[in-house]
Amino acid sequence: MSYLNPETAKKLVPIGELARQKFSASDWQAIGFRTGLPHRITNGRLLQSLRYGDDDYAGNCISVIGDLVSDDPANLKIIEDYIDHTYGVGGPSISTAPGLGQSIRFTPSVFRVPDAPQDPRLIAVMMPFGPAFDGVYEAIRRACANTDHFHAQRADDLWDDSTVIQDVFSLIFRSHAVICDYSGKNPNVFYEAGIAHTLGKTVIPIAQSHGDVPSDVIHHRYQSYHPNTQGLGDLEARLTHRLSGLVTQRSPWAQRP
Repeated sequence: MSYLNPETAKKLVPIGELARQKFSASDWQAIGFRTGLPHRITNGRLLQSLRYGDDDYAGNCISVIGDLVSDDPANLKIIEDYIDHTYGVGGPSISTAPGLGQSIRFTPSVFRVPDAPQDPRLIAVMMPFGPAFDGVYEAIRRACANTDHFHAQRADDLWDDSTVIQDVFSLIFRSHAVICDYSGKNPNVFYEAGIAHTLGKTVIPIAQSHGDVPSDVIHHRYQSYHPNTQGLGDLEARLTHRLSGLVTQRSPWAQRP
């Protein structure tokens, strides 16, 4: 094994340990062909020590991974991508649609990632609570029902956790898209919209006034509405149209394990 820079070398130990725990002979062969170095897999004791459960198998895993990366540092990403795709080490994609750019992996420090699966029919609703917004929520629920695909839910429909914000995060995490009502400049809604944007959800903003939409997100198109009977009827119709356009984004690929 030739010289590896310290940052790269640090990554090899957990990769080698995961390979020891999970890889079969076919996994190793796939890695060999993907990197264009199948002889690194078949030569030496790697597959033999795997087959017989020899004590030196763990060391062989790290050694072979190191040789592959030493031969070509680009092989590190090939190996990481294979592991993520095959074993879901990076976690499932929870964004509304597959991204075309770089993906990121992170672990929340304030929230707990829920065990519940993604719900491709769920539209999370983030809005102020209170009687003044009950009619708005009903219009949103009707719009979801009109699509014959989606159903709406907001945090006060839940009580799964002892903290409200965990229920909010779980709702956004599981959802396909998020409707955010900025009316009244409610700081909770802005915080929740930021969570949704970070998780890659499609965010559909609505607001009763242009002045309710903060400058950081004013460049995103939003649906204005009046909180009267006619205004809520118009909101329902426009949201129905917008949500119907999301049905085609309910791709199983985007939610692969």
